[in-house]
Amino acid sequence: MAESQGPAQRLFTAGKRLLGSLLATGETRLRLAVLELEEERARLVTLLLLAGLSLLLLLLGLAVLTLLVVVMFWDSHRLVAIGVSALVLLGSGTALALWVRQLARRRTLLVSTLKHLATDRELVERSRHD
Repeated sequence: MAESQGPAQRLFTAGKRLLGSLLATGETRLRLAVLELEEERARLVTLLLLAGLSLLLLLLGLAVLTLLVVVMFWDSHRLVAIGVSALVLLGSGTALALWVRQLARRRTLLVSTLKHLATDRELVERSRHD
């Protein structure tokens, strides 16, 4: 006949189960964080490549457009055409730089992981109070 477990043995068993559950939850959250980091890295590489290509094409287009404007006004107002073109380019560049700075300040890294960890913490606190 098997002996029934004593209180110390039951406590030890419950502790092992709790530790196993915590490790499983931690592993799941860690896997989620790694997955998010990999997705963010892939998104960042794609963004950088596309941004670089678009900047190159925009630069070439603006250079040709500026040259066209200067050539059109070469006989009458070449200095005004050069000055206006420079102001438009500088203004556009400044506006885009401010927009990029605003976009860069947004937090997107590990948002889902942090949300799930906050949910886990709320559940643990709620079960502690019940």
